[in-house]
Amino acid sequence: MAQGDRAAKVADRIKEVIARRLEKGLRDPRLGFVTITDVRVTGDLQHASVFFTVYGSEEERAESALALKAATGLLRTEVGKNLNTRLTPSLEFIPDAIPENAASIASLLREAQERDEAARAAAANATYAGDEDPYVKPRDFDEDDESNEDDAAAGR
Repeated sequence: MAQGDRAAKVADRIKEVIARRLEKGLRDPRLGFVTITDVRVTGDLQHASVFFTVYGSEEERAESALALKAATGLLRTEVGKNLNTRLTPSLEFIPDAIPENAASIASLLREAQERDEAARAAAANATYAGDEDPYVKPRDFDEDDESNEDDAAAGR
């Protein structure tokens, strides 16, 4: 098994263990509705970055981050009990920016759609700046035009 595969499996296991422990609840009233979104473990399995989101206001996010930081030791102990590794990795809780990124992307998509609609509305009432067909078409010569050209070519 490659080392990257092992780190990925350990990360998945840590995610499961922490999520299960948070489902049971912590005694900290500051902890809100937390979702573990991702766990990344270093190649030497010494450190795990745990990404999380919190449903609620900015204040609830900050309070939950403090609660997770305070519970890091307890959660690390729980991970150590459920992980089959020689050493238990240190845990670092990092707020995941997924909700903010999603909101930003949704806002940009709305703005693009509004601009598209404005462009369509402007195009519906638009008229050509010059002739409708600006390209020069070949002239059709009449018989009189040809005889005049022949006279001019002959020098008459």
